[in-house]
Amino acid sequence: MAFYRYKARNRQGQLHEGRLEAASVQAAGESLANAGLIPVELSEAGRGTKTWLQLRQFLKGGLKPEVLLILSRQFASLTRAGIPILRIVEGLGDTTDNKVLREALTEVGQALNQGQTLANALAAHPHIFNSLFVSLVEVGESTGQLEQAFLQLAHYYQLELDTRRRVKAAIRYPLFVCLAMIAAMTVLNLYVIPAFSGIFARMGTELPWTTRFLLGTSHFFVNYIGHLLVALALAAVLLWRYIATPAGRYRWHRLQLRIPIVGPLVKRILLARFCRSFAMMLAAGVPITRVLTLAGSATDNAFLTRAILGMGEGLASGSSLSAVAARSGVFTPLILQMFRVGEETGRVDEMVMEAGRFYEEEVDYDIANLTARIEPILIVAISIMVLILALGIFTPMWDMVNVAQGR
Repeated sequence: MAFYRYKARNRQGQLHEGRLEAASVQAAGESLANAGLIPVELSEAGRGTKTWLQLRQFLKGGLKPEVLLILSRQFASLTRAGIPILRIVEGLGDTTDNKVLREALTEVGQALNQGQTLANALAAHPHIFNSLFVSLVEVGESTGQLEQAFLQLAHYYQLELDTRRRVKAAIRYPLFVCLAMIAAMTVLNLYVIPAFSGIFARMGTELPWTTRFLLGTSHFFVNYIGHLLVALALAAVLLWRYIATPAGRYRWHRLQLRIPIVGPLVKRILLARFCRSFAMMLAAGVPITRVLTLAGSATDNAFLTRAILGMGEGLASGSSLSAVAARSGVFTPLILQMFRVGEETGRVDEMVMEAGRFYEEEVDYDIANLTARIEPILIVAISIMVLILALGIFTPMWDMVNVAQGR
């Protein structure tokens, strides 16, 4: 993903300027067209500008999935009641407790008063309403089924929220153990081992390698803790800046999918998200090439996004969906079979939704067994730490006792 500067005019001829994030310049142009804007100028922002924009968006803050879930449900309920969309936006803006959402809805209401469509007004706030949200709202407006569009969005965010909660619950215990290990090692190296160093120095005998290792690490921590913290902070900043570049983001996201135990789980979660968004937009009547662009971006993984965008290029050249999905190399054989069945029966959206449910079932199973898979690794790590600590401290003390008894 990259940032692009644009100048575009709406249907009334008004000039709009801004920046947006997209996978390519073509995707950026499609996003503007989808928002009802005609591009006049479109160019990629510089690397420094992209980093600053990401930092500014981070500081400005987005919305949590639960906020978007509630917002989508409120929109659906009020639309079903027949309330005009402008009154809905103004009412929700006045009653919400979220400052970021209140400001955005106020600006959306002002845009609606100027004659813009709801999708066009929402598209001006990409840090809150992503391309998936805007596209479904646009389809709902054009087909007169805005209520169904918001219901689909509410269902989407509900599944996202449930998945995040299960993942957080599964990693809470391993994360706590890892933090406890780090805290224990810090205390040992800064306070406990230095207390024994004087005793070992007066022994005048050769110390075992475990003791020398503990003394060396403790000496490094005590004398270079400030340098270590500065180096870690500098490395974190450099890594963040590298990941902010398209090449760094691509490599980092590809690495995430290759991490043992965690990588396959992350991949299934992202593919389940892709299948849900793909099926929702395809059933709503969005063109399939546009669906692939939006659903690929919804995965929020540069590696999968590039593979899925390649599927769109293959479809544009005349290949079938199942063929381009097979060439992408990111789907399982069962999912590829569902793609083929969907093409043969003309029910691609239903088959892809079934594929999403299949991935969600696998995600549920992986999350349920995640702690059980990580526990043996943690036990081995703790055992090695305790063993080195025991051998490093108690072995010299046993030697001292033996020497004393020999005398």
